[in-house]
Amino acid sequence: MDGKPRPEATPEQALAGMDQLIALSLVGQHDIAQRLGLNVTDVTCLGFILAAGDDPISAGALAEQAGLTTGAVTGVLNRLEKAGFAHRRADPEDRRRVRVVADPAAVATAAAVYEPFYRRLNELFADYTPAEIAVLSDWFTRAGDLMRTYLEEIRRDQLAAMPRARRTRSR
Repeated sequence: MDGKPRPEATPEQALAGMDQLIALSLVGQHDIAQRLGLNVTDVTCLGFILAAGDDPISAGALAEQAGLTTGAVTGVLNRLEKAGFAHRRADPEDRRRVRVVADPAAVATAAAVYEPFYRRLNELFADYTPAEIAVLSDWFTRAGDLMRTYLEEIRRDQLAAMPRARRTRSR
C-alpha cells in the first residue's frame, strides 16, 4: 500500500498535536473511569494489570508503574477487588508477595469500553504504510521512555525538595 500524501509539519506543530491528544486522552480517561465506576488512578492501574496479561503483576511493580506508594496501591487494589475488576493472589514463589490478576469479566468490560476507539485507531493505521507505522511505533516507544525518565527526575527532585522529616514519612 502506498502512503497517502502528508501535509508538511514542523516539530512545533507535532508537539501541539501531541499536547492536544494528551489533553483529550486525560479527559477521556476521566469519562471512561466514570463509566466503569472507578476513579482515574484505579482505571490507570487496571490498565497496567490488563497489560500484564498472563503474567500477573506484583503489587510492588504496579505501584512503581503507576508512580504510587505501596500503601496507595493497597487502596487501589481494595477498590478494584470490591468493584470486581481484579483479585490478589499469593506469589507461588514468595508467599509474602502479592500478584494481581484481572477478573475475566473485567477484561470483557474494559474491552467493550475501549474497543470502539481501538477499532477506529486501527482504521486510521490502515491509512499508513508499514514503514510509516514503524516510525510511529518507534516514536511512541522512545517518547514513552523519555516520559518515564522525566517522571523519575520530577519525583526525585520533588523528594529532594521535601523537608527531611516529611521524606522519611512518605516512603
